[in-house]
Amino acid sequence: MKMIARFARLALPFILLANARAEPLALLPENPHYFLFRGKPTVLITSGEHYGAVLNADFDYVKYLDTLAADGLNLTRTFSGAYCEPAGAFNIAENTLAPKPGRFLSPWARSGEPGCANGGYKFDLTKWDDAYFARLRDFVSQAGKRGVVVELDFFCPMYEDKQWALSPMNAVNNVNSLGKIGKHDIHDLAKNAELQPVQEALVRKIAGELRDADNVYYEICNEPYFGGVTMAWQHRIADVLTDAEKDFPQRHLISQNIANGSVKVAQPHSAVSIFNFHYANPPTAVAENFALNKVIGLNETGFKGTADDYYRAEAWEFVLAGGGLYNNLDYSFTAGHEDGTFAYPPTQPGTGSPGFRRQMKVLKDFIHGFDFARMKPDHEVIKSGLGEKAHAQVLAQRRRQYAIYVKGGLSGPLGLEMPAGKYRIEQLDVLTGEAKLIGTVDHAGGDLALNLARERSEFALRIVREQ
Repeated sequence: MKMIARFARLALPFILLANARAEPLALLPENPHYFLFRGKPTVLITSGEHYGAVLNADFDYVKYLDTLAADGLNLTRTFSGAYCEPAGAFNIAENTLAPKPGRFLSPWARSGEPGCANGGYKFDLTKWDDAYFARLRDFVSQAGKRGVVVELDFFCPMYEDKQWALSPMNAVNNVNSLGKIGKHDIHDLAKNAELQPVQEALVRKIAGELRDADNVYYEICNEPYFGGVTMAWQHRIADVLTDAEKDFPQRHLISQNIANGSVKVAQPHSAVSIFNFHYANPPTAVAENFALNKVIGLNETGFKGTADDYYRAEAWEFVLAGGGLYNNLDYSFTAGHEDGTFAYPPTQPGTGSPGFRRQMKVLKDFIHGFDFARMKPDHEVIKSGLGEKAHAQVLAQRRRQYAIYVKGGLSGPLGLEMPAGKYRIEQLDVLTGEAKLIGTVDHAGGDLALNLARERSEFALRIVREQ
C-alpha cells in the first residue's frame, strides 16, 4: 500500500501536466459547424446565469457549476470585469452582473484612493488583481472538472451613462486619469488612444492566465452593434489575442457577436471561428451564414416573456437548423440562488428554471444521440402534413439518419421523402424526453406517410436506418 501511495504521489505531477496539455475546444475537423471537445463531437447547449459568476464576489460559482452539471448542460458565459451593471438595469431583478456596492471584482487592482462609484477604492489600470485572476482560473478549472465550457467575453459596450459610470475604464473610477472620453468612444481605435493599450494588455493577461485551459473560448465583445464599437477595433482585439497565443502549444477559439436577430456576415476575420447571434429566431442566422463553414451560435435569449415555450422552440429550431451553440439567459440563477431556483417577477426579461433546464437537456441528449457530424440542414424531406402555422426543421444524413422538429401541429399524416431502407422511427416529447416507438418501417423509397398523434402541437422525430 505504501508503494502504491508513493507511486500515486509521484504520478500526480505527470497527470496534472497531461491534463494541462489537453487539446482545447476546437472546431470539429470533419464538420466545422460543430465542436470537438475532449475527443468527442459536441454541440454546446445551456441555460446559464447572467455573466457575473466571476466578477460578482457574492456569487458561489461552484454551486452554480454543480447545478449546470447536474442538469446535464455544458456551457456557461461570463464577462471579464471590464463592465458591470447597476441594480435594476434592463429591468432585471437580482442581476448577477450588478454586484452589491464593494463586491465588484475586476482584473485591475484597487488602489488606496477611495471614491469608486460602486464602492471601495479606485482602480489602478497599471496593476493586476491577483485575487481576481485566482478566482478566474479556479472558475474555469471548476467548470472543466464538470465538463462545462466557458465563453469569456472580454468587453461589452456601455449602453447608457449608468454602465459607463461604474466602469474601471472611466477616469472617475481609476487613479490613472485614463478614460476621459465618452461612453461610446472606448471601443473605437480613432478615439480611445489612451485606453487601447490597457484593453490590449487585459486581453494578453487573460490569455496567459488561461493558456492551459481546454474548456474556454473567447468572445471579443458582447453586442458590439451597440454603443460605438467599431469593426476595426474588434478586428484589432482579434489580432491581439491571436498574437498573444502565437507561441502557445494550443490556441483557443475566438467568437464574434454579430447581431440581434440575423445578418449575413461579410468579410469575416480569419481568426474568428464562432459567429454568435442574440434573439435569432426564426433560425435565419444559421441559413444565411452556413456557407462560412464555422460554428453559428445563439448565445443570448430574452425579451419574449417569462414562459418557457418560446425559448424552448427557439433552441430546437436553431440547433436543428444546423446551429452548434445555444445559451438561454437564465434569470433563476442569482447570488444566493446559485442552484437556479430564484422566483423572478413577471417583469423579468426572460425565462429560466430547473424545469426549463431539463427541457434543454432533452435537446442536448437528442442531438448527441445522432452522428450529427455527418448531418446537415435538409429542406426537402418534409413534403406535406404540416399545420397552417407550423414550423419544421430537419437535420439529416440522407439514407441514414433524420432529426426532425415540428412546432404548430399537423394537418394530416406527415409526408416525408425518404430513400429506400428499413427505418426505426421514434417520436419524442420535447418537454419530458419521453420517446415513443412509432415503428420500424421497410420503405421502398419515395413518399412515406407517418400517422402521428395529431393532438401534439410540438414534437421531435428520430429516424435512423437500421439496414
